[in-house]
Amino acid sequence: MLISGFTMARNACKLHFPLKESILSALPIVDEFIVALGDSDEDDNTLEILLSINDPKLKIYRRQWDENLFFGGKIFAHETNFALSQCRGDWCLYLQADEVLHEDDLRYIKMYCEDYRENFAVDGFLLPYFHFWGDYRHRINVHHICRKEIRLVRNRIGCYSHVDAVSFRKMDNQKLNIIDLPAHIYHYGYVRPPKLMGRKKKIQEGFHRGFDDTHKYEVADFNYGPIGGLPAFEGTHPSAMKTWIEKFNWGLELNYDVWKPWNGVIHQQHKLRYRMLTWVENNFLDGRTLFGFKNYYRLNKKQILAGWDDNRIHLPFSEIEKDRSRTSSPVVLSEEGLPKTSMDHSLY
Repeated sequence: MLISGFTMARNACKLHFPLKESILSALPIVDEFIVALGDSDEDDNTLEILLSINDPKLKIYRRQWDENLFFGGKIFAHETNFALSQCRGDWCLYLQADEVLHEDDLRYIKMYCEDYRENFAVDGFLLPYFHFWGDYRHRINVHHICRKEIRLVRNRIGCYSHVDAVSFRKMDNQKLNIIDLPAHIYHYGYVRPPKLMGRKKKIQEGFHRGFDDTHKYEVADFNYGPIGGLPAFEGTHPSAMKTWIEKFNWGLELNYDVWKPWNGVIHQQHKLRYRMLTWVENNFLDGRTLFGFKNYYRLNKKQILAGWDDNRIHLPFSEIEKDRSRTSSPVVLSEEGLPKTSMDHSLY
């Protein structure tokens, strides 16, 4: 079995993307890692950073971005699809330039890929997220944000990046049939110095709504708002992020007060309807999103059974190691017939 990693990037270093750390976090379990590297600016040294990885698994393709695909973020899907097309693996692991894997989760990704390789009912795997906000000790877990997304897809089934590269479809705009995989994506897209965050947001908006002359000039610092009341992250970050996190130096630019209604609506999570929905989802639905759009079909037990010739449930592992650092839960089957474990991240 082969696993291919793939991503696309442009001006990653200049815009404070932990691209190298993202790739390093996946290298232990992939047989190759494909990078579609766009034509970065002269003052960006993303290529040099990538070359410093010095690993034969890494394959870099220099790409000229098509400006006709900028509007609507189509260029992101276009470049992601190119990277996917170069993958040789049975499974393809997609990490955006600000997404990182924890080393403790790699074994489970590998086990799921091995166990479901011959079950062609399964098109891919859905991974949950930790979204960090402002710094590395606070995260957001609110109604409007993506809590899970497809990050592993089966190769050679007509799979392609959908819309602006957030998720995937197959064949003629068909949703993928997926199962949940208990390994988190650590998302650092909103952990940047306020000035760089403002610049990144301006450029991101340009790719979706069209560029104007203002993107060439100075933009306002991004306002994270009061972050003191956000959920504290009490787990451990991926070891690949250690050096990157040590560079954190914008704490004095952040507001560690607790947000109050009289502070006004600064971001979506401050809107009353989002606060109400988030409270219900987190307190009564175990984080499941109400009224949310799902870009996939989650397979049930019967559908999973039908995918194997021997008509039995395969477990990716017989038991979780007793000395596992972050959980000691036994493997059990959920109502859907999938292995279900407790993935609470705690300090070790």
